[in-house]
Amino acid sequence: MRLDIDRLRLVRTESVGPITYRRLLARFETPAEALAALPELARSGGRATAPRIPPAEEVEREFTALARLGGRFIFLGTPDYPEYLAQLPDAPPVIAVLGDVSLLHSRAIGIVGARNASANGMRLAESLGAELAGSLAVVSGLARGIDAAAHTGALRTGKTIAVIAGGLDLPYPPENEKLQRLIAQHGAVVAEAPLGTAPIARHFPKRNRIIAGLVLGLVIIEAAARSGSLLTARMALEAGRELFGVPGSPLDPRSQGANDLIRQGAHLTETAADVLANLPDHPARQGLGRDPMFQHGAPSGFAEPPPAWTDPAGGLRELARARLEIPALISADPVGVDEIARRCQLSGAAVTAVLLELELAGRVETLTGNRVARFADL
Repeated sequence: MRLDIDRLRLVRTESVGPITYRRLLARFETPAEALAALPELARSGGRATAPRIPPAEEVEREFTALARLGGRFIFLGTPDYPEYLAQLPDAPPVIAVLGDVSLLHSRAIGIVGARNASANGMRLAESLGAELAGSLAVVSGLARGIDAAAHTGALRTGKTIAVIAGGLDLPYPPENEKLQRLIAQHGAVVAEAPLGTAPIARHFPKRNRIIAGLVLGLVIIEAAARSGSLLTARMALEAGRELFGVPGSPLDPRSQGANDLIRQGAHLTETAADVLANLPDHPARQGLGRDPMFQHGAPSGFAEPPPAWTDPAGGLRELARARLEIPALISADPVGVDEIARRCQLSGAAVTAVLLELELAGRVETLTGNRVARFADL
């Protein structure tokens, strides 16, 4: 239990994001050692005060409150953590789960789409959810419209997993509170945010990456050209998952996103058979050899785990130079870590060490794709 308390303290520490969490454990091996090193690392990054580390009593209360709800924490690197989710480079260090934890290891399909869905769109989502839940776990985001319909259909015939943006104790939207309770009883509800967290706009992309990480494939039904559903599709593509699009009328703006995905290589999907015929056993991008969908250097297949930590070969002298030169190379626009190393002629170990210090100081953030960016207000 002490190990889990230290893990949660590290997760809840100010400025420690998912990628930084993994780097800290790679460097210090145990959460306790990482916690002890944090103040000095932040000072080396230019921070005047140490980042806030929650005391053990605070996270113990969080454990107790979650247990009262009937839930439990699952930590990255432990046997109960979902295998495919763990492959994301920014996999959540911890998830809170209500319901059947074993369901997170099932073969799963995601179904997402518009909140302001049409009656036909919701009817199809419910039908697909019901048909696919006979052989797969159906994953969605418990939003209004397509998500709720997919969950409802899946509950009729099998299991479903709801991934939510806020805390497990704050159902959202409020009208889906009963549906969330049913899913917790007959499936699983997953959250990354702490209890008491009200969902706000910036939480939903984090939720979407979990949906993408849990599934072998993702079905898009009625998604506008700029929508959270298309963001989830991009995340699924980056993680090597299969994409499926339900076609719609070109006169309906809600169909534009799914139609465009189909045009660029996603499987045209009208029935559950279209999904089952093209869903791989493992996330290997078997059916999406083309990659015109998102022109931003999306990696294929599994994300590699972070490399083992190595100390800079140049020692303290190289670190001192890296601390002087690296901050000037980082702006609000993301830049690759390899590009930083090339420009300043420093070892990868020195660059990684200083970037860790800068993130703990709250000066930069680490992004997927091995990129970093300066916080916009700095």
